[in-house]
Amino acid sequence: MIVGLTILAFIIWRIFSSRTERWIHSTSLVWGDAIWYALRLPVNWMIVVFGLSVLSRVLDYPAINAVVPTLRQIAVSLLFAWGCFRFIGKAEAHFVKKGHDPTTVNALGKVVGMIVVIFAFLSIIQSLGVSISGILAFGGMGGLVVGMAAKDLLANFFGAAVIYFDRPFKVGDWIRSPDRSIEGTVERIGWRITVIRTFDKRPLYVPNSVFANIVVENPSRMTNRRIYETIGIRYADAEQMSSIVKNVKAMLTVHPEIDTRQTMIVNFNAFGPSSMDFFVYTFTKTTNWVHFHEVKHDVLLQILKIIEEHQAEIAFPTQTLHVSGEPEPELMPEIATAQ
Repeated sequence: MIVGLTILAFIIWRIFSSRTERWIHSTSLVWGDAIWYALRLPVNWMIVVFGLSVLSRVLDYPAINAVVPTLRQIAVSLLFAWGCFRFIGKAEAHFVKKGHDPTTVNALGKVVGMIVVIFAFLSIIQSLGVSISGILAFGGMGGLVVGMAAKDLLANFFGAAVIYFDRPFKVGDWIRSPDRSIEGTVERIGWRITVIRTFDKRPLYVPNSVFANIVVENPSRMTNRRIYETIGIRYADAEQMSSIVKNVKAMLTVHPEIDTRQTMIVNFNAFGPSSMDFFVYTFTKTTNWVHFHEVKHDVLLQILKIIEEHQAEIAFPTQTLHVSGEPEPELMPEIATAQ
């Protein structure tokens, strides 16, 4: 009979849950969906736990009845923790979908999850008859011992906390450090290590404590990308330098991919060993690495076209050898003999 009632309760719950789920989806209740997602499976098992608990009392086996209350309390604690973790996962997905910073959302989710684990652990310990007050009293002394033994682990933990709250980078950012051989895309920020995928697709596992002692650049947050090129023309084309520089600057001013609000310099810069050099200093609107090189490609081709339109040429390294004169006549026989 008890088994039958348990099965009946389970069937009623399944019917109720399916109708409730359809109603929640039809009303688009975001938090209602998260709460229902957290409760649905744990409640299924809760029915089973209480059904087995009642069944054990009916069977009246003293050995079993002695441990059933404890097992029931442990099961309830675990199911409650499971439901909390399901809700946390759903809430994280909701906040990320709304556009919140994934790194911060993930950090808060981990903190809440840790609190749930601590409460579940204390509840289970209390169910086993262990005094919580004794554990908490021991925790003060034990914490000091653990802190000394796990110094590096704690350093990484607090390093992760600094990353989460200061947010020098987030998952998906391209970062690099001039102090260490660290460069790549951030894949995951954990409590102990940060996983970075290098550009040759190797995973790099960096302890979080490292980031407290190094300089980290975050190119993903740049507002523009810079084009900085030095271009040399022949000395024979010196008369065309002024016109070339003027036309190059005019071309950059009207170029749709160049940000004219940023610094733009195009000037004759130096007398090189075999060329007269001018430099181009400007910024693109895009920060995308691939698109930036496409823009730079177009800009350099247009500069080459402007130089050719002025009948000038790009200089290349050359040397001119000046010979002072022919050898003296009286030295010619000696040179021939030496040869």
